[in-house]
Amino acid sequence: MSAFWIQSKDVVLPGQEPAQAAFEVRDGKIGEIRAGKSAPAGADVHDFGAATILPGLVDTHAHINEPGRTEWEGFETATRAAAVGGITTVIDMPLNSIPATTSLESLRIKMREAAGKCRMDYGFWGGVVPGNASELEPMVRAGVFGFKCFLCPSGVDEFPHVSEKDLRIAMPILAKLGVPLLVHAELETPVELKPRRAQDYFGFLESRPASWEVDAIRLMIRLSRETGCRTHIVHLSAADATQDIREARASGVPMTAETCPHYLTFSAEKIAEGATHFKCCPPIREDANREKLWRGLQEGDIEFVVSDHSPCTPALKLRESGDFLKAWGGIAGLQFGLPVIWTEMKKRGLTLSDLSRLMSERTSAFLGLESKKGSLTTGADADFVVFDAETQDTLRQEQVLHRHPITPYAEMKVLGKVLRTYLRGQLIAAGGKPVGDEPLGTQLTPSMRKPL
Repeated sequence: MSAFWIQSKDVVLPGQEPAQAAFEVRDGKIGEIRAGKSAPAGADVHDFGAATILPGLVDTHAHINEPGRTEWEGFETATRAAAVGGITTVIDMPLNSIPATTSLESLRIKMREAAGKCRMDYGFWGGVVPGNASELEPMVRAGVFGFKCFLCPSGVDEFPHVSEKDLRIAMPILAKLGVPLLVHAELETPVELKPRRAQDYFGFLESRPASWEVDAIRLMIRLSRETGCRTHIVHLSAADATQDIREARASGVPMTAETCPHYLTFSAEKIAEGATHFKCCPPIREDANREKLWRGLQEGDIEFVVSDHSPCTPALKLRESGDFLKAWGGIAGLQFGLPVIWTEMKKRGLTLSDLSRLMSERTSAFLGLESKKGSLTTGADADFVVFDAETQDTLRQEQVLHRHPITPYAEMKVLGKVLRTYLRGQLIAAGGKPVGDEPLGTQLTPSMRKPL
């Protein structure tokens, strides 16, 4: 690939607000960067005017479901949607595929299925389930970035949840290996429910109270402190837990947390009767909770924002009956996270530099890939997004490119539009459509892994 230059009046360089800059793309990497300047005279220049150039988004939480549940989603469909949405790295969760990625053999199956199908670079999480402790080190050697577990039933039989006893076996192993444990943090306790119609969202919300998350996170703080295992709370919904996380980290507990666009955008009060495409676990909570999550992000209690893309077939959402208690729980939204989050950030006085930090820089650092992904720095992969941050847009259902066009973001009015996405200097999406017949994605493995 010949060298060329990218320039714009709004380039987001690490730790800086958008400003005039130009950078060289050579052999798929970022070369020279000219902050505050234009490309050199005579260079091959792609000038994007006033459009913002952001580093490609790094999404560390997506359920792609292949193999076994490819009728829900698959590598080809998920990654084309992600590319159009400005994502250039995606890490696949160990469920809801069949087999779940809980052994070396199942990981090898997943790797074979993904090869040649992904439009951006990708990697894998493994799973911790009862009885698979002997599989953890072989899976790390084979390239997983870490492991996911559930403290409550996952919703699928092939990925059972773990007990404290199981964690006491697994966490010292992960601590030794130097990889994180990602935790779906809900501890079920009996709940006395008010009589409500199945179509009333608050009936579902009350069935999974914030206390379930708070109690689970307190358990993980205790176990993380005892074992030294780096622990990460996925899809934090209950803002009440941020104080526990803050205090734990201040005392030296290796704990981080993420949240998701749906928790930062929607509120329980505005979810219509029977609108089961809003159902996820843990649930979307009240408006006041949402604002506390935003404060947690701004104050650093929550590290970053990822999609938790978790689609299913239309039938499993039970849209006809609208039964929240029986419908599958999961939000499909891989394609729309960038404009959705930017819309909410702009309302709160945050900047595109904040967006880059929360959706690219910190997620790549979490993976140990900060020198390769997630920022416009010399030597990093030339993964970047051309983003019109000022355009008013409406997200249309017919635009959806993941397998099923069911998403709570449909018909939402947003600020900002992804114009183009580049992976290692090559255009992979433009104008809301994928570009090129040949998927360019390659598998990533963790550079932050300690020698075994």
